[in-house]
Amino acid sequence: LELKRMSVSKDYRGQGISKALCGEVLRFAQARGYGAVVLSTSMVQVAAQRLYEGQGFRKVSAFSPSLLGSLLCFQIFHYRCKLPGRT
Repeated sequence: LELKRMSVSKDYRGQGISKALCGEVLRFAQARGYGAVVLSTSMVQVAAQRLYEGQGFRKVSAFSPSLLGSLLCFQIFHYRCKLPGRT
C-alpha cells in the first residue's frame, strides 16, 4: 500500500494529527492483509522523516529526481514500513 501526499494544514500541526493519520493508514493496511506500506518524501521534509521513522518506517533508498536535482544534491527518500505477520 502506498501512502501518498499526506498533509495537515499549518494551523493544525503539532497536535498529533499526522501521527494519528499515519497510524490509521498502518492499521488499515494491516487489517486488509498488506505486507508493507511505502511512501516517498523529500530531503527537506525533516519533520515528515521524523514522523515516519517514529511510526516504524525505514529509509530504503534515495534518488535525485532530475539532473538539476542531482546538481543541487536534492534527493527523494523512499520509506517502507513492514507490517507484522507478513514478509
